[in-house]
Amino acid sequence: MSQDNLGRPVRLRESANATTYTISDLAKEFDITTRAIRYYEDQGLITPARRGSRRIYTRRDRVRLGLILRGKRLGFSLQDSRELFDLYDNTPGKHAQMAHFMDLLGARRAMLQRQMEDIQAILKEIDAAENEARRSFAARERGESETEPG
Repeated sequence: MSQDNLGRPVRLRESANATTYTISDLAKEFDITTRAIRYYEDQGLITPARRGSRRIYTRRDRVRLGLILRGKRLGFSLQDSRELFDLYDNTPGKHAQMAHFMDLLGARRAMLQRQMEDIQAILKEIDAAENEARRSFAARERGESETEPG
C-alpha cells in the first residue's frame, strides 16, 4: 500500500499507474473539479497535450497537480508552487529547489506561530471577559448591586 503526501496509507487507483490521464481521471483521483484543473492549466502550472479538444495529462502533470494541492494544504500560494517548479525545471540538481522549499516552510511556520500566539492572547481575553460576565450575572441574581467598572 502506498502513502499520500501526508504519510497516510492509500490505495493506488488504477489511473495512478497509467502513463497518461484524462482530466476526469485526475479530478476523480485528487477529488477536485475539472474546473480547478483547468485553472491550474491556465496559470501555466500544468501543461497537458491536446488531442483535438481533449486534454491528455502526463505523469509529470499528475505529480505537479499533487504538489500544487499539497502546497495549498500547507498554505503556499500558486506563485510559490510556480517558483518551485521553475527551480526544478531550470536548475541542475534539486539543491536550490529544496533550499527554497525549506525557506517557504520556515516562513509559513513563523506566520502560523504568530497566528497561534495571537489566538492564544485573544482566548485569554475572552476567558477574562467571560469570567467577569459570569461574576456580574451571579451578583445580579443574588440581588447585589453592581459598581461601575473602571
